[in-house]
Amino acid sequence: MSPVIKVQDVTMIYRGQWPRQSYKIKALQQVNLLVGKGETMGLVGESGSGKSTLGKVLLRLIQPISGMVRVNGCDPFGLKGTELNDFRRNVQAIFQDSGSSLNPRLRISQSIREGLDIHRIGSTSQRAEQVNQLLEMVGLDADYANRYPHTLSGGQRQRVNIARALALKPQILIADEPVSALDTSIQAQILDLMIELRTKSGLTMIFISHDIRVVRALCDRVAVMHQGRIVEQGYTQEVFDSPQHSYTRQLIESAPVLQSPKMSSSAHVTAINVNTDDPHTVRVDKTISNETLLN
Repeated sequence: MSPVIKVQDVTMIYRGQWPRQSYKIKALQQVNLLVGKGETMGLVGESGSGKSTLGKVLLRLIQPISGMVRVNGCDPFGLKGTELNDFRRNVQAIFQDSGSSLNPRLRISQSIREGLDIHRIGSTSQRAEQVNQLLEMVGLDADYANRYPHTLSGGQRQRVNIARALALKPQILIADEPVSALDTSIQAQILDLMIELRTKSGLTMIFISHDIRVVRALCDRVAVMHQGRIVEQGYTQEVFDSPQHSYTRQLIESAPVLQSPKMSSSAHVTAINVNTDDPHTVRVDKTISNETLLN
């Protein structure tokens, strides 16, 4: 089975603006990554390591200067017309700042329904019904539909962002630090919600974070990024239990004591072996508690 996401030798350089155009930052350097269907891949590293830049490349927000990117077998930078609309529908994002991610002039229902309106999915009444269903799915009452973002807490706004991302029933979700701005107790609630939704919908997810505890609790595999390069990747528990690269060891040593989450065999994901293109099935079910995030 082919990977859902394939990144090969991708390089991205940010150049300074006039009059400092000679100033360059190598945000990504020869990055290689494979992600299987239904898998949650964690990107972990310190600020400035290139995690968010890689996420933007996968979302087609920025184009790398070299390398190959394939999402569902297609080059996102070569898409036009209907194919481009399909890509935008199938690849959605959740961003870090839940407040600035929502238009303050729009009611919650309008923000969630916007994608449905753009892609002309269903009738007006069907869209309104779907908004209520999405709110219920993320644990919010239908009454929230008529509210404005400033009346919601940070955790509630992030639930709205998740509902909006899921409105188009995407195949791939890019989550860029979705819980880093939230309190620990709210983090656990949002992560439990994301695990539940992933299990039900079979989402393929890229989860970007600098918090090793969160990545270990949620992700099937992890890629450690440092100065624009992936220095180590593999199954999450193996990487964190037996890190091979010195930078990975430094990250683990600088983090609070890690506690392994509970695991069982109730959920199924398809993973891509980091050494070959042949996938194999792993079984994971991870339960997140406040203690897991606190320890």
